[in-house]
Amino acid sequence: MTAMNAIATVSLSGTLEDKLHAAATAGFRAVEIFDTDFVASALSAEAVRALLDALGLACVLYQPLRDVEGMPEPHRSRALARARQKFEVMRTLGCDRLLLCSNTSPLAAGDRARIVADLRAVADIAAEYGILIGYEALAWGRHVQDHRQVWEIVQQADHPNLGILLDSFHSLARNIPSESIRAIDPAKLVFVQLADAPRMDMDYLYWSRHFRNLPGQGGLDLTGYVAEILRIGYQGPLSLEIFNDRFRASSAEMVARDGLRSLDALRDAAARKLGRETRMPARAIIDRVEFVEFAVAEEDRAELGAMLHGAGFDRIGRHRTKAVELWRAGTASFVLNFEEQGFAAAYRTMHGTAICAIGLVVKDGPAAMARARALGVAQHASDLPAMPALRGVAGSLVYVVDAEAMDAIWADEFVFDAAPSAPSVDIQAIDHLAATVSNDEFLSWQLYWRSLFDVEVQMPQDVIDPNGLVQSQAIQNRSGSFRITLNSTDAREALSARFLHQSFGAGFQHIALRVGDMAAAAPMLAERGLEPLPIPANYHDDVAARFGLTVAEDADARRYGILIDEEAPGRRYRQVYSRAFARTFFFEFVERHDYGGYGAPNATIRLTAQNRFRPAPPLD
Repeated sequence: MTAMNAIATVSLSGTLEDKLHAAATAGFRAVEIFDTDFVASALSAEAVRALLDALGLACVLYQPLRDVEGMPEPHRSRALARARQKFEVMRTLGCDRLLLCSNTSPLAAGDRARIVADLRAVADIAAEYGILIGYEALAWGRHVQDHRQVWEIVQQADHPNLGILLDSFHSLARNIPSESIRAIDPAKLVFVQLADAPRMDMDYLYWSRHFRNLPGQGGLDLTGYVAEILRIGYQGPLSLEIFNDRFRASSAEMVARDGLRSLDALRDAAARKLGRETRMPARAIIDRVEFVEFAVAEEDRAELGAMLHGAGFDRIGRHRTKAVELWRAGTASFVLNFEEQGFAAAYRTMHGTAICAIGLVVKDGPAAMARARALGVAQHASDLPAMPALRGVAGSLVYVVDAEAMDAIWADEFVFDAAPSAPSVDIQAIDHLAATVSNDEFLSWQLYWRSLFDVEVQMPQDVIDPNGLVQSQAIQNRSGSFRITLNSTDAREALSARFLHQSFGAGFQHIALRVGDMAAAAPMLAERGLEPLPIPANYHDDVAARFGLTVAEDADARRYGILIDEEAPGRRYRQVYSRAFARTFFFEFVERHDYGGYGAPNATIRLTAQNRFRPAPPLD
C-alpha cells in the first residue's frame, strides 16, 4: 500500500454519500468507512462501491469490529459470525483491511491465552477473504489499553492476517512513549489513525468521543508520534479519525479540506524532525504585522478619520492611482481603501466598513507562498507582485511580503503628505489582533495559522461575558512580535456573537497598539480626542489596593480608563480601550513590562463596560 492520506467517514457530518463527496472534493483519494455510517445508509454495498469508484476513492479500512476477544459463548460465536458478515461487505467494497478494537465489554475475560486464541480464530476467517486485521488498543479497553500490549499479543498470535493498528489518541492520551513504536515490525503495522486533542483531565472515552480534533488543532505531540512511525519504515496511509462535536455541526467540505491540509503539514513536520527531505518549505517566520487595511464606506470616511486621529494616527499619504489613504502612528500603519471596485469594495458590500486585510512581513515571502500552495491555501490575485495575498478562513486577506521589499512598496505606491502638526503618540508596534470567529470555524482558524506560520498556541482561556462564556485562544510567534487571539462563543447575546451578526461573519474585531509609556500616551490620546471606554470606580478601587498604586497612578487610571494586570511584581500590563466604531471594531492601547499575556483578568471588566453601550431593545 503506497503512502497516502485518508479520512474516516466518522470525521465528517452528513450521510455516507455526503461524507464521501466531501472527502473527494477536498482531494482525498482514500477513506475509512465507519460501520455505523454504512449500516445507517440506504445504499447497498454495491452502490457504495460504485459511488467510491465514481469519486475516485478507495476504501482502505473498514471499522470498527468490536467486542470479539475473550467473550463467553454464545457471544464468541456471534462475534465470529458478525466478522464474517463484515468481511462479505468489505469484499464488495474492495476493502482489504479491518480495524478490530480491544474489548470493552464487562463480559470479556482478560486471560491472555483466550485473547490470543480468539484473535487467531477471527484472523483465520479473514484469511479466507484476503483481509488483514489491525488490532487496536482502546485507551479505555477492559484488559488491553496500551499499544505495547497489542504488539505483544500480535506477536504471540503469529498469524499472517493479524497485525497492529496504531491510533495517536489512544497512545498519547495515556502518555505512552512514542519511542516504543520502534519495537514494532513495520510489516505488521496494518494501519495508522491520527487525531489531535486538547490536553484534558477526564474520562478517556468522553475525551475521545467529544474533543478529538485535527493535527495542529490540539496539544498532543503528533509530530513526534508520526516521526517514529515513519522512522520504522511504515509506507501505508496516514488517516484521520476524528470525533468532535464542532465537526458534527460543521460543513463536511470545510473539515475535509482542513483535514487534508493538516495531514500534509504533519507529514512535513515529521519528516523535518527526522532530517528527511520535504516537499514544501518550512513554516514561514513572521517578523511583524506591517499594516492593517480597512474597507471604508464613503459615508463613514469622516467618522472613521476622527476616530483614527483620536487613536493617535494621522494621514501621511495617498495612493498614486487609487482611492486609498495611508495613516500612521509611530511604526503602525493603517491603509484605508475607498475604492468602488475590487476586493475591498466587495468586502465592504458584505461586511460594511471593516478590517479586510492585514500585511505580514516575513523572513522569506516566496517560500511562504510556496508552502501555502503546497497546503492548498487559496491565493488572491494582487496588484503588486512583491506583495502576494492569501485568502483567510473567513474571506479576509493576508498579504505576505519580504522585509526588504516593504519600504520600497510604500515609497513606490504612495505620495506622502507634509508632516502632521498634531502631537504624535509613541506607538511602537501593532501588539496583537483579535478575531471573532464562529464556533464551527474556530479550529479552522487555528489550523490556518499553525500550518502556514511558525507560531505556537497558548493555553486557552474561558472569558466571562455578561451574557455568556467566550472561548479565547492566543497564537503568537516565539519573539512575541506577532500575536493574535481567536474568540468564539455559543452565547447568542454575548458581545462576540453580536459582532458576528453585526458584521455578517467572522473577522478581526480589535487592534491592540503597543506604547512605551502609558503615563505619557494616555494624556496624549485624550488630548487628540480619543473616546475611552469608561471603566467603573469599583474596578479602580480594587486595583489600587491590589497592586499598591501610588496616588498619581491611581488618579491616571481613573481619569483615562486604564486597566492594570500583573504576572509578577514588576511584570505589569496596562490597557486603555476605545469605544467601538459602529459596534464593529475598536482599538486597545497596551504597555508591556516583561508581561507575556493579554490582560485576561480584565476581559470581563472590558466586556461588561462594552455591554453598557448595547442598543436598547425595540419597544413593542
